[in-house]
Amino acid sequence: MTKGSINVSVENIFPLIKKFLYSDHEIFLRELISNATDATLKLKHLTSIGESKVEYGAPKIEVKIDKDGKKLHIIDQGLGMTAEEVQKYINEVAFSGAEEFLNKYEDSAKDAGIIGHFGLGFYSSFMVADKVEIITKSHTDAPAAHWTCDGSPEFTLEEADKTERGTEIILHISEGEEEFLEDSRIRELLTKYNKFMPIPIKFGTKDINDPEHEPQTITDEDGKETTEPHRQITVDDIINNPNPAWTKQPSDLEEDDYKNFYRELYPMQFEEPLFNIHLNVDYPFNLTGILYFPKMTNDLNIQKDRIQLYQNQVFVTDNVEGIVPEFLTMLRGVIDSPDIPLNVSRSYLQADGNVKKISSYITRKVADKLKSLFNSNREDFEKKWDDIKIVIEYGMLSEDKFFEKADAFALYPTVDGKFYTFEELTNAIKAKQTDKDDKMVILYAANKDEQHSYIQAAKEKDYEVLLLDSPIVSHLMQKLETTKENISFARVDADHIDNLIKKDDTTISKLSDEEKTKLDELLKEVVPSEKFMVQLEAMDSNASPFMITQPEFMRRMKEMQQTGGGMFGMGHMPEMYNLVVNTNHELVNEILNTKTRKKQERLINQSLDLARLSQGLLKGEELTNFIKRSYDMIK
Repeated sequence: MTKGSINVSVENIFPLIKKFLYSDHEIFLRELISNATDATLKLKHLTSIGESKVEYGAPKIEVKIDKDGKKLHIIDQGLGMTAEEVQKYINEVAFSGAEEFLNKYEDSAKDAGIIGHFGLGFYSSFMVADKVEIITKSHTDAPAAHWTCDGSPEFTLEEADKTERGTEIILHISEGEEEFLEDSRIRELLTKYNKFMPIPIKFGTKDINDPEHEPQTITDEDGKETTEPHRQITVDDIINNPNPAWTKQPSDLEEDDYKNFYRELYPMQFEEPLFNIHLNVDYPFNLTGILYFPKMTNDLNIQKDRIQLYQNQVFVTDNVEGIVPEFLTMLRGVIDSPDIPLNVSRSYLQADGNVKKISSYITRKVADKLKSLFNSNREDFEKKWDDIKIVIEYGMLSEDKFFEKADAFALYPTVDGKFYTFEELTNAIKAKQTDKDDKMVILYAANKDEQHSYIQAAKEKDYEVLLLDSPIVSHLMQKLETTKENISFARVDADHIDNLIKKDDTTISKLSDEEKTKLDELLKEVVPSEKFMVQLEAMDSNASPFMITQPEFMRRMKEMQQTGGGMFGMGHMPEMYNLVVNTNHELVNEILNTKTRKKQERLINQSLDLARLSQGLLKGEELTNFIKRSYDMIK
């Protein structure tokens, strides 16, 4: 038996491990399973190149709980270690066996699937155990070794009687960590971190129907038929899927394979994804994965953190900000890359060169997929637009390269259900919606019902009106106005239609300057000034007499403030509207020429109420009073 001290440069590394190495105690199981997988994959590689003469077979990893003995066992059938290797790889803490292995077999091991990067992983076991044993038998002829350490720098190393190759780690669970002796807790952790590990993981057994036994139908003396029960057999309970869809080539997968994998990732999600994007690149970095577009809502917050990050099939996190571009964090699925560090700070990730390349690649791949879907089946793409637009619009705002590519597939729907790309839109409206200053004005509505009268006024002039209703559309319009030449967006209720798209010809007012002054004074005395700015306009005599508008700039800035951005404080300003009065309408003329002040006020208030009603601004007590006044007029 050998006794010694672990080769560390501090007096006792274990308190440091418990405090600093990992933020979560539960991570120890991920690390130990990863080491076991690592050892198994190493053996597979060595047998494949003839450096190990043992039979690789069909190895698995086993996790066992000994609740009475307060022990947790992790057993693998990998390449094992000799006593000298235990001394080297376990006692020399900062030396990673996986790293040395990769250096030695650099050329032949590129495709070996070695997890690596787990140099300190074994020592995470001391976060939950006050004593750890290793019983290991090398794939060579060397005798087995038994290493024991009680959490101090001292250890013992002696020969063991283990005859089968591989390694067994025995954790003597510390007081206060008994949760790791519960079946349900260990199963939860294995499912969370190791659900897609490349080596089968056994955790207990389960009874299933014997696939080789077909229940027989038995007929008794009275001719009554009964079917015998299924014969049960006990099998290993393998809790992981070693060959998940993202590890396969896209050419080997059907659409149903992608849908089945989505259900495996999100068993409680009953809606099918709209489509998927398979990521597969090996230069200049390694990345595989599958991203899914779920049906979206207009809520930007509730859908994030559903993409799972793996490193060589080991779960790392579902907080992928900084790795996946922010606008894509609303998607679902898996990304897997050995080039993403496991245990580093978020700021380090965001500064890492490989991570930046990965983020750019994912952005490009998503844009290419969207373009392909649009080109191959535009009708289907248009049907899905409302479910995916929030991601695309967010991407156009936040990623310049995505913005450029989105010209090919970003859609601009109209109130009539037509869809344009930006180029198609400008070609369609250029002739009619270019104003006297040669600027193209793109009209839009946010709500077809609430802005119906304004939409109709635009349609009467044969103008096209878009339907743009996402919460970030104000930001997007601002970006389009600054990047595209000679265009501006105007909501149909921002002014009367002739002012939104000003032409050279102007309508002449039927009122004299003196009459207009008199009307302006009368209106300002009756109309509440804290809510409305009175604006006299000469319009077509068939246009509405009173129209309520809200200036595009003010309304848009308020909306941008509410969703982040815009001018400081705009979101807290009171709602202000313009009351546009058509000086050419006969009702306005009647108001001006009515003899009694009382009737003038009644006509003004009734007209104002009707205008507010058409804009959806008449609510609560004001709406009740308006209805009562209307009934009184009928009497």
